[in-house]
Amino acid sequence: MSGRNAYFQLVLKEDGTYLKLIDAEPGGLPLGYDEITNYLIDKKIYDYDKIALGRGIATLNKVAEVKLTSAVIPPQDEFVKVTIDEDRTYAACRFYPPSTGGNLLTKDDIIAALVKADVKYGVDDVKIAQFLKDRRYCSDYVFARATMPVQGHDAVITYHFNTDLTMKPKTNEDGSVDFHKLDIISHCNKGDLLATLTPADFGKPGIDVCGRVIKPNKVINKVLRHGNKITMSEDGLRLYSEVDGHVTLVDGRVFVSDTYEVAADVDSSTGDIDYDGNVVVKGNVITGFSVKAKGDIEVYGVVEGAYIEAGGQIILRRGMQGMNKGILKAGSNIVSKFIENAEVIAGGYINTDSIMHSKVSAKGDIVVSGRRGFVTGGVIRSGTMISLKTSGSHMGTNTVLEVGIDPTVLDEFKELEKQIVTLKSDRERVNQALAMVRKKLQSGTNISYDKLENIKQLTKTSIQLNTQIAEATQRYDVLKMEVEGSATGVIKIHDTVYPGTKIIISNVVYYVRDALQHTKFIRDRADIKLLPL
Repeated sequence: MSGRNAYFQLVLKEDGTYLKLIDAEPGGLPLGYDEITNYLIDKKIYDYDKIALGRGIATLNKVAEVKLTSAVIPPQDEFVKVTIDEDRTYAACRFYPPSTGGNLLTKDDIIAALVKADVKYGVDDVKIAQFLKDRRYCSDYVFARATMPVQGHDAVITYHFNTDLTMKPKTNEDGSVDFHKLDIISHCNKGDLLATLTPADFGKPGIDVCGRVIKPNKVINKVLRHGNKITMSEDGLRLYSEVDGHVTLVDGRVFVSDTYEVAADVDSSTGDIDYDGNVVVKGNVITGFSVKAKGDIEVYGVVEGAYIEAGGQIILRRGMQGMNKGILKAGSNIVSKFIENAEVIAGGYINTDSIMHSKVSAKGDIVVSGRRGFVTGGVIRSGTMISLKTSGSHMGTNTVLEVGIDPTVLDEFKELEKQIVTLKSDRERVNQALAMVRKKLQSGTNISYDKLENIKQLTKTSIQLNTQIAEATQRYDVLKMEVEGSATGVIKIHDTVYPGTKIIISNVVYYVRDALQHTKFIRDRADIKLLPL
């Protein structure tokens, strides 16, 4: 054990009150002026020789005695100061010796001091006994400790199939994309183990020194979610396939499905298609019809001005001629031979040979490769990267390339901006109506029962609007930080970018005035930086 700390003791004499200063042993801590003055304040000793005290501390060598005052005070008992840390994980006692003629504290006195300081749990009787046997002053003794909580862990789901749908189609030596061997479907057989759940451990609460419960950190609980053709074990911890087919993960739910195959065109002979699993169309999808699937959609022919929506991927082997009304919407990736006059939305990446006069957005990369690899007209938006050969045309066709912000986030941000303005306008109208009614009440005007009910409804509406505004504003602020803080997107032009092309990276805009070759665009603070590719 280290040497004793320096300490002090009141000495009462006939000619006044003195303070005995005892120097620290080797390894102990020296006296602190503030600690002594705080002790004297606790003992209601205010009028004393501060200069003599300071000099005595500064020149202390082993033992010294300083006269504080000519006043003679009553004997002072041994004194304890109890300190509880901010998190209430421990309680420390610091002791000061009794004056000459004063009494020592007993174990009961110490416990009473702890109770007075609101210490109700974790008192260590052994350490109190050790102090009583060997009293060391101006030293901290931890006499109570909390029982800390046992932390748990989140639930974990392990999927025993490929959930990484970022694999892209192979590119042939001539630059074309091989749409025949995509190999991006996870096949499964009857009885296959699909997913395993490791349950959450919620931990065990603790108790602080004041007797309050310390809750363990919150954990995320999960359950296995699945569609048809899947069996769950009795304990809810495993999923098995009931059929031969393919397995996908959509929004945290496991699906196993057979494939619905349309042997020819989707047209008036088939009607619209809406299927829980995957859909394969061997022919074309004719204008005006729709194909919806919770899994993947693959079309061997051409999609015209139709509506295609998949929870998973969309693969168009011969592309899309949208006729300014066709829409592709996928929860995951979209692979298409070409995209023309269409609106395309992907939750993953988009890979195509060319894009003409279309509105295209993807959370992931947009890669326009193959023999043509051009984008002409329209708006192309990616959360990460746009890579293509040629942008725009010799004619200066207006073409927008935007990266760096998840398009769905940006759309939500803009929609919230409008929503907040509308909500505030509604609130202003409601508050004006309430103000008029209150003015009538203050003037003594009689209000009918119907009007009173109307006031109640207006008040309720005002409260609801305030809540909606607060929630929308909170979400808006979060998205604003994400929108303004994003600077990671990149645009790669492997051949030529023509005038008329507008480059946007995380809300920073650059207009292409002259044709540029082999250029990479990145954001550099508040500017767009051009680099050779």
